[in-house]
Amino acid sequence: MVTGTIFNIQRYSLHDGPGIRTTVFLKGCPLQCWWCHNPEGISLSRELIWHRHKCLGCGACVRACPRKALCFTQANLSYDQEKCDFCMRCVEECPAEAVEVAGQIMTPLEVMAEVEKDRIFFKQSGGGVTISGGEPLAQPQFLLALLKLFRSEGIHTAVDTSGYGRWHDLEQVSRLTDLFLYDLKLMDDSLSRKYTGKSNDLILENLRKLARNHNNIQIRVPLIPGVNDDAENLRAIGQFMRSLGISKMSIHPYHHFGSAKYEKLGRHYKLPHLKPPAAEDVARARGYLERQGIMIIN
Repeated sequence: MVTGTIFNIQRYSLHDGPGIRTTVFLKGCPLQCWWCHNPEGISLSRELIWHRHKCLGCGACVRACPRKALCFTQANLSYDQEKCDFCMRCVEECPAEAVEVAGQIMTPLEVMAEVEKDRIFFKQSGGGVTISGGEPLAQPQFLLALLKLFRSEGIHTAVDTSGYGRWHDLEQVSRLTDLFLYDLKLMDDSLSRKYTGKSNDLILENLRKLARNHNNIQIRVPLIPGVNDDAENLRAIGQFMRSLGISKMSIHPYHHFGSAKYEKLGRHYKLPHLKPPAAEDVARARGYLERQGIMIIN
């Protein structure tokens, strides 16, 4: 049976599609967005998370590791990912619960068992399951298996995607998806390369194709001050949407709640001093788009 790697299953989700939903977060993303608030979802591999503020420095995790993958260096815990086989001994032996693993390998039936816990809310609210990430298209076979299972159970499905993946996979996914939540960040290719690490050519072309094959697409725009909140970018997004016959959008103002995760993963956060946009800046961005006939549904 096909398996996938999941880093979170969020129950009673209210912002990932209609109604009350269960959001399943798949690991793996080809983009490297500077503002990503789920850095634990970027790598396809399982990863070790170290909570510095909890750590006692006792070394129990280091001593417990049978493969010598862990060590303390200048009060930091580091690990050799190639040596680590995620036996969980370090997690089990840590007295302060300062070590955990991001990523759990699951089957579609195991995911379904978690989804079932919220099924009563789906019926009452018109909700369902949203598959997010990371980037769900990074695990296409597992994504398809989940969608087929949910569809067979009569559960409303949504896929939250950056659109960066093979069209062949996205086309197959579209046949099993009731709603697409499609991210658009930057229309300028050079800026896309700078802030996400990838050209936006594939993202835009996949959206063009998807719009011809699917009639329920909602654009999502993360509003990042100084990066993509200028009038030129927002108007270009609105014009592109209109050219495809897409009219619905949600705006998601930048927040820094995920920045602390970077240290726990031993990574550098590129926007440490960036502040969330002010209310008037969000309203201004909304105005740029609404004047082009875009319906903001936040």
